[in-house]
Amino acid sequence: MFAAYAARIDRDQPLSGLELGERPEPEARPGWTTVNVKAASLNHHDLWSLRGVGLGEESLPMILGCDAAGIDEDGNEVVVHSVIGQSGHGVGPDEPRSILTERYQGTFAERVAVPSWNVLRKPKELSFEEAACLPTAWLTAYRMLFTNAGVRPGDSVLVQGAGGGVATAAIVLGAAAGLRVLATSRDEAKRARAVELGAEGAYEPGQRLPRRVDAVIETVGAATWSHSVKSLKPGGTLVISGATSGPNPEATELNRIFFLELKVVGSTMGGKDELEDLLSFCAARGVRPVIDTVLPLDRAREGFEKMAGGDLFGKVVLTV
Repeated sequence: MFAAYAARIDRDQPLSGLELGERPEPEARPGWTTVNVKAASLNHHDLWSLRGVGLGEESLPMILGCDAAGIDEDGNEVVVHSVIGQSGHGVGPDEPRSILTERYQGTFAERVAVPSWNVLRKPKELSFEEAACLPTAWLTAYRMLFTNAGVRPGDSVLVQGAGGGVATAAIVLGAAAGLRVLATSRDEAKRARAVELGAEGAYEPGQRLPRRVDAVIETVGAATWSHSVKSLKPGGTLVISGATSGPNPEATELNRIFFLELKVVGSTMGGKDELEDLLSFCAARGVRPVIDTVLPLDRAREGFEKMAGGDLFGKVVLTV
């Protein structure tokens, strides 16, 4: 079957390890099922895999891709939950959880095998392309907002780095849930787009906000850390799920964190129940993922290049 896969690890030029071509069909195993992929979306996780983060040379070649929507063996339209081993179903109770492509072949292929437990029904209201955007970036944003930040309608939230997959999802989901969303971006066009998607205001990174917020959604890391901490109300919550600009800020702002009793919460992906809630929320509220580009699988390299260059707003989707 045709697939996009990591053939080599290159920390400095990750795309040099990306290959497109034939790979073996998924192996049948007890408790697993095969999904015929209709659409899959890119995440920064895929670029990190090509750099060798979470993926070792011994696991190569590895088909990339975490997110997918398609048709299961019974003809149902389904969405794949990409966290494997969370429940023990299909892998055994002692295996640590992982994300597709860390241990098991991914979704950038005509077919993918996953534990049957990891397959959810796709709402009829969502297209395959839309549904394929949800299991990683949008699920991460959903968990950050509604599980870990604990915000309620009317609360204020700052989203750093508008344009990225998680940040864009947080803006749309937050606005749909009745939150007062502020956003930042270095790019004027991306700031304007954030407002179109429901943000009350969009600002340059580090710019003083009109008011302090109840929570900050942080995926940028070192470059925005100080601004995130300074933007919180006393008792506010900073939720972080990534550090695309680096993990080591110049100043940790510890004095401000303890004096104002701020909470810093790490967040990674989300559970199957949260993905079910997210699917239902999108279907019921008319929320749709923001898609920047749709490409056929054989043009996957173009999608990787677009994501690596940061020249996008929303998700890149590959169709089969």
